[in-house]
Amino acid sequence: MNESATLALVAIANKARPMRKLLLIVGFLALALGLLWIGQGTGTIAWPQSSFMINEIQWAGYGAALAALGLILIWQGNR
Repeated sequence: MNESATLALVAIANKARPMRKLLLIVGFLALALGLLWIGQGTGTIAWPQSSFMINEIQWAGYGAALAALGLILIWQGNR
């Protein structure tokens, strides 16, 4: 591989770093929020006490989907 091709690859890798960080941050936030929704939907987490999501099983489903999306984003950020 010649020097200009190596420099081009390094430039592409440096541009990808912010996207990787963004994917990881959004992924971890989605995972945490999804786990919270699962806990609230199943009644395991009763916080805040006035939440309309407590013991509403549909929110556990939404949380599972969001947590799965978060895991996919984390996986993509680590590739």
